[in-house]
Amino acid sequence: MTTTTIQLDKSLVKSLKEVQEYPRQTYNELIKHMVKVFKTAKESNQYDEFLHKIQQAKMKELWDNTEDEAWERA
Repeated sequence: MTTTTIQLDKSLVKSLKEVQEYPRQTYNELIKHMVKVFKTAKESNQYDEFLHKIQQAKMKELWDNTEDEAWERA
């Protein structure tokens, strides 16, 4: 494993400390976990967008139907 040094703002370091799952959790472990959660959320959002696009056509069909308009005028 290659190790590198990165520069972080003090406020970001403070935020990282606040979200640690346990006191001795390393920043490396924490960032790995955060990346995993982010990827999962991103994939979930793509699935939600896919469902939304599928539902748009059906919703348009339901809302733009002339039979309902005829009943509203009755």
